[in-house]
Amino acid sequence: MSPQTRQLVTPRLALCEPTHTFAALMSIQIKNLTKLYDRQKALDDISFSVASGEIVGFLGPNGAGKSTTMKIATGFIPATTGTVHVDGLDIRTHALKVKRRIGYLPEHNPLYLDMYVHEYLGFVGATCGLTGRVLRDRVGEMVERCGLTREQNKRIESLSKGYRQRVGFAQALLHNPSVLILDEPTSGLDPNQLVEIRQLIRSAGKDKTVLFSTHILQEVQALCDRVVVINKGTIVADDLISNLMKQGTGRTSVRVEFEGPVEATALRQLQGVEHVHQEGPGIFILSGKEAVDLRPAIFQFAAGAGLSLIGLRQKGNSLEDIFKGLTANETVRQ
Repeated sequence: MSPQTRQLVTPRLALCEPTHTFAALMSIQIKNLTKLYDRQKALDDISFSVASGEIVGFLGPNGAGKSTTMKIATGFIPATTGTVHVDGLDIRTHALKVKRRIGYLPEHNPLYLDMYVHEYLGFVGATCGLTGRVLRDRVGEMVERCGLTREQNKRIESLSKGYRQRVGFAQALLHNPSVLILDEPTSGLDPNQLVEIRQLIRSAGKDKTVLFSTHILQEVQALCDRVVVINKGTIVADDLISNLMKQGTGRTSVRVEFEGPVEATALRQLQGVEHVHQEGPGIFILSGKEAVDLRPAIFQFAAGAGLSLIGLRQKGNSLEDIFKGLTANETVRQ
């Protein structure tokens, strides 16, 4: 990007000036939100809220409506029907004031790759209305806080995916927003980078409201007490993780391994068995109704068929199992 071009896109919009004058009980309130793309319904009358100071995980499979919800909440696209309030302000009638209160990291982190890290953050700060010493101090603070000290004089195009995410995180925090909306902030990162970004989110959550989407369920368990799960444009769960773990999916599961070959159709006939999934030769996951112990029926089946059991283990509920149960297509539930 040439200096002339940069000058054209750096007006003093003051969209992101620091402001914490309104302390709402609910930082984010989404009510009856619907979004249509032509005849395709991306969101179907969804409602949920995020309390001030809360870190909430927003889960769902690809195409469920997570990014659409976040784009509407940040004012990037309009809703077809429904309302979004941030710190008590309606995004439709107070768009600029809402944007001052939000730090946003989109799924595809848009960065000017030809700019240096400190130059880019200074550029973002200028569009937020920061000037002079305040701007320099704030950029320096974000460089240090996001672990970019050694990279601040490098071009963004030379940075790894993890450091580019740090730069995106720094720009989201630069104007000191009260609300952070992060769309897949850990996507594509290696295990070490995951830990680093997780620490940044946890640190930001000490004094900000955070709503973030992810496919990495371990991240949700590490960072959140509560999750909102969306599937096919509809909210299918909104609860504390501890409550979801207790409720499970209404099924008990057993992992069984036989020494010889076994037909899945034979296992489906066992009393209490509702679903059979084959993991490998002689290895199956059997699911039954809640509170039904499938192990006696499996023992009897093995003894009657003269089969040797190599392993038999009852599986406890996991967030992954619960997520699969909540978002599985009806054709899978058999």
